[in-house]
Amino acid sequence: MVEEDCSSRQIVGKHVYGNLYDCDPDILSDEAFLREVVVEAARISKCNLYEVKSWKFGDEKGGVSVIALITESHIALHTWIEYGYATVDVYTCGSKSDPETAFAFIVSQLKPKEYTKYFSDRSSKPRTTKAAVKAPQLG
Repeated sequence: MVEEDCSSRQIVGKHVYGNLYDCDPDILSDEAFLREVVVEAARISKCNLYEVKSWKFGDEKGGVSVIALITESHIALHTWIEYGYATVDVYTCGSKSDPETAFAFIVSQLKPKEYTKYFSDRSSKPRTTKAAVKAPQLG
């Protein structure tokens, strides 16, 4: 599940996630289409799909959840039909996978009128000294 960046002997964790607003309810309720989107997002982002599961909840007030277990970590998509809202979570470990590409593809397919995107470095070592805060020595 974890790939090391051998040049620096560390785990390279990249987490891209965000919220999609004002999406078409027909897209948000189409479980088969959303599964295909997540599977394609895994493929184009150079991730190895292990398993994908999806569930549809309720009717027009329900939603769909799609969870892809990838050997690098996971891709999750959750929709709320009545709010025209979705959340996307792409977390990968390894220097070869590209969660930014997966996130951008999912956004392009859900066609929100507005969205937010966040990035979190989940690596086993900080990438820059600015991001690192050394823990105080106790005692």
